Amino acid sequence: MNEQGGKENVEKLIKIHQPRLTSFIRKRVPNRKDAEDILQDVFYQLIKTIENTVNPIEQVTAWLYRVARNMIINKGKKMHEEKYLVFQYNNEGEILKEFSEVLFNDDNPTPETEYLRSFVWKELETALSELPPEQKEAFELTELDGLSVKEVARALDIPTNTLLSRKHYAVVHLRKRLSGLYADILYS
Repeated sequence: MNEQGGKENVEKLIKIHQPRLTSFIRKRVPNRKDAEDILQDVFYQLIKTIENTVNPIEQVTAWLYRVARNMIINKGKKMHEEKYLVFQYNNEGEILKEFSEVLFNDDNPTPETEYLRSFVWKELETALSELPPEQKEAFELTELDGLSVKEVARALDIPTNTLLSRKHYAVVHLRKRLSGLYADILYS
């Protein structure tokens, strides 16, 4: 198949499949712009596959729908992760502030706050002990000792991104592990 014939064939495939594929995607993606992006990506994958593959696609229709379905799933996962991250980081400052007040505020300590403080520290230490040593160290040095990420990365002789990754996993574990305690403290 020559280049012109291949191009005409691809255009014909797009023209044939575009209406039904558009409908398929729109039913599964609430945002029109995202649906259009997915459709464009599906056809881009088709062109790329036809140009770069020695073996032809045997069932083009099935292939197109499979690619579209996978892209919809990936888009959904990405959107869910983005929403989770936005939610997570919008509340993280408040969570840390409220926990910090319990852990570090020495203004007018009462027996209740002293007990609560010792209980929270004990739970934090237990949760930290469950972490791999590298994650525990990353969290303790940056959050509890107050060292900068660059200082810690330099001291440990690791890339900054590695340190951030370790700290991220530590925070995820601690957040999950201490969420019940957090809810009990704030909403009891």
